[in-house]
Amino acid sequence: MFVDSHAHLDGEQFQTDRAQVIARAQAAGVETIVTIGNGDSPASVEAGIQIAEEYDFLYSTIGVHPHEARQANPALFERMEQLAKRSKVIAWGEIGLDYFYDHSPRDVQQRVFVCQMELARSAKLPIIIHCRPSGSTEDAWEDCLRLIREHWAGSALGGVLHCFTGTWHHAQRALDLGFLISFAGNVTFPKAQQIREAAARVPLDRMLIETDSPYLAPVPYRGRRNEPAFVVETARQIGELRSMLPAEVGGETARNFYRFFSLPQNANSI
Repeated sequence: MFVDSHAHLDGEQFQTDRAQVIARAQAAGVETIVTIGNGDSPASVEAGIQIAEEYDFLYSTIGVHPHEARQANPALFERMEQLAKRSKVIAWGEIGLDYFYDHSPRDVQQRVFVCQMELARSAKLPIIIHCRPSGSTEDAWEDCLRLIREHWAGSALGGVLHCFTGTWHHAQRALDLGFLISFAGNVTFPKAQQIREAAARVPLDRMLIETDSPYLAPVPYRGRRNEPAFVVETARQIGELRSMLPAEVGGETARNFYRFFSLPQNANSI
C-alpha cells in the first residue's frame, strides 16, 4: 500500500486522461491520493476539491501558492474559509515561500503566508509547506522556519514540509516544530545527495512520500509527466537508503499519513 500525499491532479497535463492516471495509481498499489488545492490560479482554487469529491479515496487541500501570493485578496480568503469546511479538505496548502522564481514580491509572499496560517488555525487544519530558496542560499529556509515558529508552532496542528529539498539541519528544525517531512521523486536524482542524506536520517514515523505530479518524475521516468503511480519509485529509493523493501516504506508512510490526518486507513483500502 502506498499514499501519494501530494499531487496536482487538477493540472492541465491530466485533462485528457485523469481517470486513467488514477486507475494506474490504483493498479500500482496507491490507495490514497491528496490532490493539492491551489489550482492554476486563485480563481481555480476549488479544482482539487472537485476532483477529490468524485472519488472515495482522494482528499484535497486549499490554499494560495506563493507564486500567486500577489493575487490574494480578502474576497479570496473569505471564499477559502468556506471551502475549508468541505469534508474532503484535510489541510491548508500548499503555502509558503518561493525565492527561486520570485513570481510574487517576497514581502507579499510572507504576508500572505502568515495570513493563511491564521486562516488554517481558525479552520483547525494542518498546513502543507512549499519552501524554495534562491540558488544555494538559506534565505527562504530562514524566513519560512522563522515565520512558522512565530505564527504557527503554538497551534499544535503541525504540518508537512512537502517535496523536501533542504538539508538534514533544515529537516531537524522542522521536526522540532512538529512537522512531517515528505519526499518526492527528486530524491532519486543523481545530484540530490543532500535530499538522500535527509531521507536516510528523518525518523521513519515522521516521514511521508509523494509525487508532486505532474512535476519531478523519478528515475527511471525522468523527463516524462509524473503521475501518482510513480510514488513507488520514491519508496524504492528510500528503501535502498534504509535497507527496507519499497512495500515496507509504503506501509510505514501510509500509516503516518492516516495517523497524522486522523483518517480511517481501512476505509480507504482498494
